[in-house]
Amino acid sequence: MRVIFIFVDGVGLGEPAPENPFTFTETPFLRTLLQGNPLTREMSGFHDEKATLRGIDARLGVEGLPQSASGQAALFTGTNAPGLLGYHLNGFPNPTLRRLLTEKGIFALLRDEGYRCAFVNAYRPAFFEQLEEGLPGRRHSCSTLITYYGGLPFYNLEDLKAGKALYMDLTNELLQRMGFSVPQITPEEAGKRLADIGREFDFSLFEYFLSDYAGHLASREEAGKVITSLDRFLGAVVESLDPEQTLLILTSDHGNLEDLSHSRHTLNEVPALLIGAEAVRRKIAPRLCDLTDLLPAVREALDWKGLFYSE
Repeated sequence: MRVIFIFVDGVGLGEPAPENPFTFTETPFLRTLLQGNPLTREMSGFHDEKATLRGIDARLGVEGLPQSASGQAALFTGTNAPGLLGYHLNGFPNPTLRRLLTEKGIFALLRDEGYRCAFVNAYRPAFFEQLEEGLPGRRHSCSTLITYYGGLPFYNLEDLKAGKALYMDLTNELLQRMGFSVPQITPEEAGKRLADIGREFDFSLFEYFLSDYAGHLASREEAGKVITSLDRFLGAVVESLDPEQTLLILTSDHGNLEDLSHSRHTLNEVPALLIGAEAVRRKIAPRLCDLTDLLPAVREALDWKGLFYSE
């Protein structure tokens, strides 16, 4: 079975409260998927013939608010990165986490096991100038580092134009604002593109982080825009997939966007949303308890592929 992994930065499962934008923003796809309910804490444990939702722990036994660098390192290595450090680390990985990502990054692991992998995000030209000097000593995200250490190619704007990659905002609007000559697409077109790319690989990862940015702004308007765009995108991905051949996994590294009463991260559990064959979800979902459980879940789903298709 193939896996498409959508990492959405800074989204937790909050209370169905007025400050939670998932309760006041129209999300036709997610509400239909969850039988009319919004994406909130109350829906953790949801399971039907189409989808499963688990709330998973991002705190990992470490005091303080979960943060991006250590949370993403835990997701992408299956290791308790905050526990390794003794604290939650914001921003970019430090030398300890870079070593962890080198040794246990998901792309290197899966490629060693013979799986075809892709990091779907496209990069701007300035990144490739840095790439000529090497990445380890610079300030780069966990996803960039696991791609680098995993020996995968990085996609550029020509790949984006050719439909082989996506930009992190889905629509390319940010690239156009920066003066790059790229076509703007809709969230639906982005979703269909991700599904098409996913058919070319065993494991595909896409990262979206405007959600964390909107959470830090604590703006109802910006949060609504982000959630609407995501909902349209996810609906198109799922519509374009064969659930018997591809498992879609959506998760996050820490809470933030779900509580606009402040601009900080939260202690909330984060969603692990699974969409695909029910037999696979039934086996995998009960083992999803915290961030470190996602990598084993991906491996288990990939091992399932012989039951559903052959190539």
